[in-house]
Amino acid sequence: MQAYEFINNLIPPLKLSDRAGMALAWMEEIRTDSLPVSDQGRFLGFIGDEVIFELNNSDQLIGTIELEAGDCWVYSDKHIYDVLRVASENQSHLVAVLDREKSYLGVITMEDAIAAFADSLSIKSQGSVLILSMNMTDYHLSEISRLVESENTKILSSFITTDPLDDSKIKLTLKLDKLELRHVKATLERFGYRVIDHYQEESGITNEEDRIGNLLRFLDI
Repeated sequence: MQAYEFINNLIPPLKLSDRAGMALAWMEEIRTDSLPVSDQGRFLGFIGDEVIFELNNSDQLIGTIELEAGDCWVYSDKHIYDVLRVASENQSHLVAVLDREKSYLGVITMEDAIAAFADSLSIKSQGSVLILSMNMTDYHLSEISRLVESENTKILSSFITTDPLDDSKIKLTLKLDKLELRHVKATLERFGYRVIDHYQEESGITNEEDRIGNLLRFLDI
């Protein structure tokens, strides 16, 4: 799941010689509020429609406008996880993709990245989700997996994020293959693990929107 696989070829880069009015026309056509800017194959940053509206000059050259999020990019061989991380750090719904020579290849939208991420977390598989909070030093997936499997349940996927309520802790999200969580939850808590959230799917997830909605719900993206 490398970044280059998810480049959206429908979103073109602007050139420094392009005019603000053309940028707004492209944004309206593509239905986005920002576009990447490149010069001689190099990524320079993004320009948003709010900046252009404030300037109120459709003839102004893109090269004369201050760009945003110049660091919002990933190498093409990076995992989709890195795309989401960079997007979050820059508060951007677009991430540029560069090759190892730092030549601009294209952009990835957050909609595409989240859909891919949902696939990687086995969101399509019916089951349940547990979220644990713990110190990083207490994180031993093999031990957690052993406890989960002792209740005849398997971990389909796992994901670690920083706990927003406590920088010293991590949140571990587990996707499990069983709907029933009571026994697994009780076993983990008996061995000192703190379960801070959970949900059980009542039925199979049938479309992309539901999959993404559930992902956002338990990852707080």
